[in-house]
Amino acid sequence: MSKEIYLAGGCFWGVEAYFSNLKGVLETEVGYANGNILNPTYQDLINGVATHAEVVKVKYEIKLDKLLEHFFRIINPFILHRQGNDIGIQYRTGIYYLNQDDLPIIKKVIREFEAQHSKKTVVEVLPLKNYTKAEEYHQDYLVKNTRGYCHVDLSLLRPEERK
Repeated sequence: MSKEIYLAGGCFWGVEAYFSNLKGVLETEVGYANGNILNPTYQDLINGVATHAEVVKVKYEIKLDKLLEHFFRIINPFILHRQGNDIGIQYRTGIYYLNQDDLPIIKKVIREFEAQHSKKTVVEVLPLKNYTKAEEYHQDYLVKNTRGYCHVDLSLLRPEERK
């Protein structure tokens, strides 16, 4: 049985590219979540009209703690509203869940990560409030644009972890 979670890790292009190649992930889609208006566009985000995070909707069948270990592998969870060269509220880190049963697992993974690094993260953890699928040209962006910018080090996905 598959489950679903929404992950904000900066620019969604690289986050999607990473998770779409991870064993146990069935499907990915990029979009905008947990903001102030319904149905925002990319222009709304970059113009400061919308306060949404760029997210990747992840449908998966692996254990949530393993999925989140990968998430923490590719983000800097200690910097607010920034990942790589991208700065702004839409580039915040966040975990947005649908199922309340996921919350204890999410909190446990974060606690363990913070203990390993001896500092607190700034990862937003909230129920999914709203979600809008991003424009089609953002979907699978790095597949369509192989020279596109990506702050995520895709080599962090080891060969044995790939589909």
